[in-house]
Amino acid sequence: MRRVVLASLLITVVFAVQAQHARQLVFEEEIHDFGTVDENKGPVTHEFVFTNNSNRPVRILKVQASCGCTTPGWTKEPIAPGEKGFVQVSYNPKGRPGFFNRSLTVTTDLEPAPVVLQIKGHVGNLEKPAASDFPSAKGNLKFKTSSFNMGRVFRKDEYVVREFPVMNAGTKAIQFLEPFTHPSYITVEVQPRKLEPGEVGSIKVSYNGMLKNQYGFQSDNIELLTDDVMNPRKSFSVFATLEDYFPDITPQELARSPQLSLASTSLDFGMIRRNITTEKEVTFTNTGKQPLELRAIQPNCSCVSASASPTTLKPGESGTITISFNPADRKGTQNKAVTFYSNDPRNPVQRLTFTAYVQ
Repeated sequence: MRRVVLASLLITVVFAVQAQHARQLVFEEEIHDFGTVDENKGPVTHEFVFTNNSNRPVRILKVQASCGCTTPGWTKEPIAPGEKGFVQVSYNPKGRPGFFNRSLTVTTDLEPAPVVLQIKGHVGNLEKPAASDFPSAKGNLKFKTSSFNMGRVFRKDEYVVREFPVMNAGTKAIQFLEPFTHPSYITVEVQPRKLEPGEVGSIKVSYNGMLKNQYGFQSDNIELLTDDVMNPRKSFSVFATLEDYFPDITPQELARSPQLSLASTSLDFGMIRRNITTEKEVTFTNTGKQPLELRAIQPNCSCVSASASPTTLKPGESGTITISFNPADRKGTQNKAVTFYSNDPRNPVQRLTFTAYVQ
């Protein structure tokens, strides 16, 4: 039995040594834990140092961060055999309380498989938070805003994650209870689930743009259940602006792509009477080399409607966009907008504004 164990250990060591030799770009560490990071002290930085164990110079081609909150840098010049290089990452904890786990994908001209580095830690407010920093109250819980704004969300099958701080301003501990109520394309996680008096936690909201399957500004509602005696059910609006995702394309591909050109990006409806619907038309043209799809049109007011005919244009073709404005009981100068979403990778979101004076 003892010989079997020793043989197994020997095999494990041999494979480990072989794996080390197989990788020619050797990092001193591939995971770095920042520990607890103060949200108020600015970005934290770490350098991943590596050695080039190959027999030729190595150049880092790119470093792709998993989110915009990490700012990568790296050795720009070629690293000679036996020399060291670095990949530097800076994480900005501002407005991101709670645990974080982010990755960096390092691509070189040495090995086809990229190296994935990882940073993690916990963002906290090491200074005692003040209740005045959380102006929006829902029962004994206080928030920095009364709603959760996700910002721009691309229509692709992955979740955009935002974290929103919450403070227990009461005198007793408050527990978050299941189930939370939210649409299928939104998930909600609270850390910690139990907040002591004066403690600050984090509500993590994740939003999947592909599952939502809409364009432009969207408003949804979520509800969190607690044992707060003042107000057990906390309701929040979740805002997001959805757009198509266009990966990086070559200049040649861009030259062959569709292109949306509006004859005008501003209109003047002039002086109109109340409760009378007025229409204006705008010509749009596909000045590109591939079919153009006008995928969605979104006015910024229920008093405005807009439609296009046709919604798909061959290269060189034109169509008409009809904009209708019913001022209802509005008076005076009115400024409105209509946003267009298309498959034009250069400018997929375009906006037309118009003014009117309602007598």
